[in-house]
Amino acid sequence: MRLFFIIILLSVAYIGKAQVKLLSLDELDARLANGKDTTYVINFWATWCSPCVAELPGFEKLRLANVNRPVKVLLVSLDFKSKLQKAVIPFVQNQKLKAEVFLLNEPNQQEYTGRIDKKWSGAIPATLFVKAKKRRFYEQDFTEAELNKAFSMFVAKP
Repeated sequence: MRLFFIIILLSVAYIGKAQVKLLSLDELDARLANGKDTTYVINFWATWCSPCVAELPGFEKLRLANVNRPVKVLLVSLDFKSKLQKAVIPFVQNQKLKAEVFLLNEPNQQEYTGRIDKKWSGAIPATLFVKAKKRRFYEQDFTEAELNKAFSMFVAKP
């Protein structure tokens, strides 16, 4: 009986643990290519970036407001891979982030910024809206109202 409770407790602890997966740009591109009817909102952030942290609740609210629509909010951390266990996962748990969270697994910042958007200087926060071949990139932080407006404008335009 005691073993049963231990297994239950471990299961609950595992389920409650934040899932943060490594993600390469090739994997992101494949995901975007497979979701042609889905609007993706991809936010690039880091745990040490105050404006990034400040805008994360707005992305969570956007995700919740569109839970029954083909909209996916992806939060892509630009923290170092070595920070995954000690910084990123605890941060995601503490912030109670429910959106899909990834840590970008790319070694060369100059290459990945250019692949995301040719005009991206590498500054964060940055957000990319994608639906099929339509893309809109923002190298800025958003208030909740600004994010909702940008999203509404993106989905409204053909």
